[in-house]
Amino acid sequence: MSYQKLSRDQIAERVAQDIPDGAYVNLGIGLPTKISNYLPADKDVFLHSENGLLAFGPPPAKGEEDPELINAGKEYVTMLTGGSFFHHGDSFAMMRGGHLDIAVLGAFQVAANGDLANWHTGAADAIPAVGGAMDLAVGAKKVFITTDHNTKQGEPKIVEALSYPATGLKCVDRIYTDLCVIDVTADGLKVIEKVDGLSFEELQALTGAKLIDAIDP
Repeated sequence: MSYQKLSRDQIAERVAQDIPDGAYVNLGIGLPTKISNYLPADKDVFLHSENGLLAFGPPPAKGEEDPELINAGKEYVTMLTGGSFFHHGDSFAMMRGGHLDIAVLGAFQVAANGDLANWHTGAADAIPAVGGAMDLAVGAKKVFITTDHNTKQGEPKIVEALSYPATGLKCVDRIYTDLCVIDVTADGLKVIEKVDGLSFEELQALTGAKLIDAIDP
């Protein structure tokens, strides 16, 4: 069977559909930042950045960038009416205090039990830079992951147990990949959506952990 993988923008658009009205949300560096481009205008979603922004909007038009308004990924953003900025110590207090409804993060690996590795592959020459990922992983009420289903070398990113250093343990609630959407549950990894043309058996073969078919059980 033939199938088409989702693009990074399509993954971001899909995640945006699951963010409820009134939610306080942190978008991690990389793919998650694209989600701000797809939040519907009829929803009030308050975006948070660990460097000290709350209620910011999508990137500004070219030529209208403000060097004082950037997110944690050093990308230009806009501020919505009523938005605010503050010391990053206060920002981390929001993260650690359980005040964020959702954190959307990238991943190197996600384990079957919801463990997350997204800051280090364990390579000897890598520069340790965990940033706010650990705080977000354990502080947000829900953690969504956006990632390619497999590495460029074809290795699965969804695995039975982490082989990379952990960011947070049993913290992931939902995984959005370029092939499917998976809920992390007490019963296991439940596939609730997959791209057209991809069979469950093909998806399982590309995954390093046992999956449960929740589409056609």
